[in-house]
Amino acid sequence: MFKILSTGSALPALSKTNDDLSTFLDTSDEWISQRTGIRQRSLCSDETLTDLLTVAAKQALERAGVEPQQLDLILCATIRGEYITPSQACVIQQKLGSDIAMAFDVCSPWPCDEKTARENMERTHRWAARCQKAHTREDQALFGIVQGSLYRDLRIESARHLADMDFIGYGIGGPKPMMYEMLEAIEPEMPRNKPRYLMGVGSPDCLMEGVMRGVDMFDCVLATRVGRNGTCFGHDGRVVVRDARYAEDFLPIDPDCDCYVCRNYSRAYIRHLFKAGEVLGPRLASYHNLYFLLKLMEGARKAIEEDRFGDYRREFLDRQGYEKW
Repeated sequence: MFKILSTGSALPALSKTNDDLSTFLDTSDEWISQRTGIRQRSLCSDETLTDLLTVAAKQALERAGVEPQQLDLILCATIRGEYITPSQACVIQQKLGSDIAMAFDVCSPWPCDEKTARENMERTHRWAARCQKAHTREDQALFGIVQGSLYRDLRIESARHLADMDFIGYGIGGPKPMMYEMLEAIEPEMPRNKPRYLMGVGSPDCLMEGVMRGVDMFDCVLATRVGRNGTCFGHDGRVVVRDARYAEDFLPIDPDCDCYVCRNYSRAYIRHLFKAGEVLGPRLASYHNLYFLLKLMEGARKAIEEDRFGDYRREFLDRQGYEKW
């Protein structure tokens, strides 16, 4: 499966007001569970994925003098000002009813020394076991997360350890520097019949390079984040539609795109919307960006089926000029 998965973070930008978003964030897991889960609450019609992040609160606890061994007993994320355990985090995700839940992990900051990276990796493995024990929902997939920062040996060790735990799928986290090298290092260690999810990655070039290295799934807020600021994806590279040069440009954002936006609106008009402070501008740009990525991955699936993905990737990146996002 090659698909852009939404964690929900992009949905409010397209379909909710700020008041709706505030209510969405303040809603309890119990309330959502009683109303059939996150699909109905966020109006999702496709796959949903939940994850609870740990880094910021872990660092805050360490600064407060919490002993390392005590951190295993504390969830390093804050939800409504509370501390919860890895097991509770898993239970919450089951109540939310997402299709995919992520085991609790510790993403090492970068840069960090190898000792810190190993400690965080080993804690991630212990927490993964606790999440497996707490996870009982048969209609929800639980993914483990490979850690080890940018230390090749640690990444390989983590991939092997989690593969032995037999998760339904595997997330790959960590910092961006040397990301492709780490993917290549762990690819032989990952089960070939299990989906691989590159977390927090979603630029066009990273999607192509990730697929080339065996990744099946991605998620990222980039499409809507840059879209609402006037930057759009295109087959010939990015289009910063707010720029003055588009004031009298009546071409679509991307002449080779057949999305609703490109079939009905010009760069000049969308630029006017941004300059006038009209919310329609960010929405149109975000819509186009999401459509562009979905079509890009649709083409990738077809190219793989036809055994020509290498050519597909090369043609796309050559036309992009290897533009980095």
